[in-house]
Amino acid sequence: MIVSLLYKVTRKVLSAPAVLLRGEAAKDAELLVLRHENAVLRRQLAGPVRYEPADRFWFAALSALVDRCRWRKVFPVTPGTLLAWHRKLIARKSDHTAHRRPPTRAAVKSLVLRLARENPRWVIGGSRVSWPRLGHHIAPSTVWQILHDAGIDPAPRRNGPTWRQFLTAQAQGIIAADFLHLDTALGKRLYAVAFLEHDTRRLHITGVTAHPTQVWTTQQARNLTADLGTRMESLRFLLRDRDGKYNQTFDAVFQADDLHVINSALQAPQMNAHCAQVIGTIRRELLDHVLITGEAHARHVLETYEHHYNRHRPHQARQQLPPEARQHPAAAHDLDTHRPLRTRILGGRINEYRNAA
Repeated sequence: MIVSLLYKVTRKVLSAPAVLLRGEAAKDAELLVLRHENAVLRRQLAGPVRYEPADRFWFAALSALVDRCRWRKVFPVTPGTLLAWHRKLIARKSDHTAHRRPPTRAAVKSLVLRLARENPRWVIGGSRVSWPRLGHHIAPSTVWQILHDAGIDPAPRRNGPTWRQFLTAQAQGIIAADFLHLDTALGKRLYAVAFLEHDTRRLHITGVTAHPTQVWTTQQARNLTADLGTRMESLRFLLRDRDGKYNQTFDAVFQADDLHVINSALQAPQMNAHCAQVIGTIRRELLDHVLITGEAHARHVLETYEHHYNRHRPHQARQQLPPEARQHPAAAHDLDTHRPLRTRILGGRINEYRNAA
């Protein structure tokens, strides 16, 4: 609006001397056009010519002082472009402020969010809710905007549990699998499979190899089911990623025990976050501080850490209890008679403490 008004005033001012001195004004206008064109070209020597809004403003304004038959010779653009710039600048911009939707009251927003939380299956804003009965006349689009701004999904998706809620509710029946890699002192890369029971946080590292083929991975699945024994009856889901080292035979080992295999989504590592967190713990507490010499050494180190992880390491998810512990040891009130004894694991890299008898 302001630009359009300024453009009209500029054209009036420039056209005033043209009434008295038509010939001289036209020549001066042509000189101004050429000078401005020269300035534009100098400004953009390194690339293609681009006309800024100010350039379009002045070229369109000076066109009123030049005969239209000379536009092709004087101006660097076609007459059609000049007219388009003129129409765009002279057009009155409609002011839509008077037709703008008034802001929704805070009380109405609170009511919509309350109904959405209390009735997750309702189609809020549709026929399921009689807004006039509550004393409010609200358009469905307004209700949708309120829910969208609050981060609340539509009714069909708002009813189901989130992935985190599903993992928490089904933790007793979930076991997750993931690969971890480690490098030896000579730069050779080794691989191991880590299984984690979500409920107890019990860790299982079944083997180490330099060549993790599908046949080897399937054998690790068989080793795990043999180690778990009757505990397999309490498991219902196997959670794993889409690594090519898994195959249908690997899944069949667990499906034979009535487990349902769940593949994590592509580029969604948080779906198997518990297993990834355990692998990160193994790296920070063990692998980053130990030089591995070979497969046998790596197998010994991981087995030792697995024993420590399951029997001695406290876990926040289990109220600081190790995975295989059922209750905390009795509190020692007399530190003189109950001295803590230290057991060094892996050369002192890990320490375990217990009260002296």
